[in-house]
Amino acid sequence: MKVYQVAFEAAMMIFQLSKRFPPEEKYSLTDQVRRSSRSVTAQYAEGYRKKRYPLHFVAKMTDSDGENAETQVWLQYAVACGYVKQEEVDPIIEMTIEVGKMLGDMIENPEKYGARYPDKK
Repeated sequence: MKVYQVAFEAAMMIFQLSKRFPPEEKYSLTDQVRRSSRSVTAQYAEGYRKKRYPLHFVAKMTDSDGENAETQVWLQYAVACGYVKQEEVDPIIEMTIEVGKMLGDMIENPEKYGARYPDKK
């Protein structure tokens, strides 16, 4: 699905950008932004595989959306600390906004994505 592709591409862009962060950020900002950006696709994949269970699907899409928002915050810190320029993160932020919109639709309309509640008899 497109959400996975866009989120994966954003995570790879973050990986390349974060290579320029200073060594003292290795176990903090660098690690955090890489993990949160990668977790967007990981949470999405786990939830999509469990779309048979709509509540689990929505919960995982919500987790994915939370990781996406966390990634945006870490990118703001990278700019504020002077490690990267705003214009370098702007395309990534735009991608995360797009991902957030797609995940939001999945959360609000799980049935559009194959999540079905069992028929009650």
